[in-house]
Amino acid sequence: MSQSSDETPLLSRGLNSPERLAPPPSSSSTRIRPKVANRMLSSAPQPERPHVETHTGQHDAIMRDVIIGFSDGLTVPFALTAGLSSLGDPRIVIMGGLAELCSGMISMGLGAYLAADTERQHWEAELARESEEVDTCPATERAEIYDILARYGVGHAAATPLVAELTASKDRWVRFMMDFELRLPEPDVGRAWVSAVTMGLSYFVGGLVPMLPYFFLRRTDRALLVSVAITVVILLIFGFLKNWLAIRTRKAGLWGSVQTLIVGALAAGTSYAIVRALDNGSS
Repeated sequence: MSQSSDETPLLSRGLNSPERLAPPPSSSSTRIRPKVANRMLSSAPQPERPHVETHTGQHDAIMRDVIIGFSDGLTVPFALTAGLSSLGDPRIVIMGGLAELCSGMISMGLGAYLAADTERQHWEAELARESEEVDTCPATERAEIYDILARYGVGHAAATPLVAELTASKDRWVRFMMDFELRLPEPDVGRAWVSAVTMGLSYFVGGLVPMLPYFFLRRTDRALLVSVAITVVILLIFGFLKNWLAIRTRKAGLWGSVQTLIVGALAAGTSYAIVRALDNGSS
């Protein structure tokens, strides 16, 4: 029996036949164009990206100690050496500057340690007081929890199960009152020593910078000019960095540079004028 042209086997049509080279049609639906497929993928729900916190709260205390120590070290010894340079003897400038630098480093470190240790003692005293209040007047403390939650817009009915959950454990109850009523987070145990070392070393490094020219130049007037130039540059850079790291804006950094430079210039100018006046009065 003869076959029609449509039923002719594929091999008999030839390998170069257009029908042989053409791709087979889609079995289910029309093929999706790439642009349409990308649009469909972009409109589909995407998995939520992990949120990365960029806050610097855990480093705020260290940054604060560095700022206080370095800025004081940069301005106070510089002001002193600038004032002593009016006497014209570099040995007096170096001896007086080193004496102030060492005493200032010890004083700043000791002050930072005492401040951090006092903060820890204050927290422990408030913790004991709050624990006693939970034991002696629990109804009043529960009412205070409702008042705290009301400040955040949580009504009495919605707060009731939360209050019950918080007051089920005394430790959890006292911790909530310390964090939200007194706003006293627990300080770090080793914070006192870290603060003392950080602030003391920052003061020493900051105070050593303006003193370096006096070690290499015999004339105090030239050493003073070099010291002023170095200190101005360091004040501008330090003022910019301390504000930029805390606020993360260029405007704040520029304002920090100007502010730090003004404070340093006023301190140095005042010290220089006082020592100059005393020297002229005694001569």
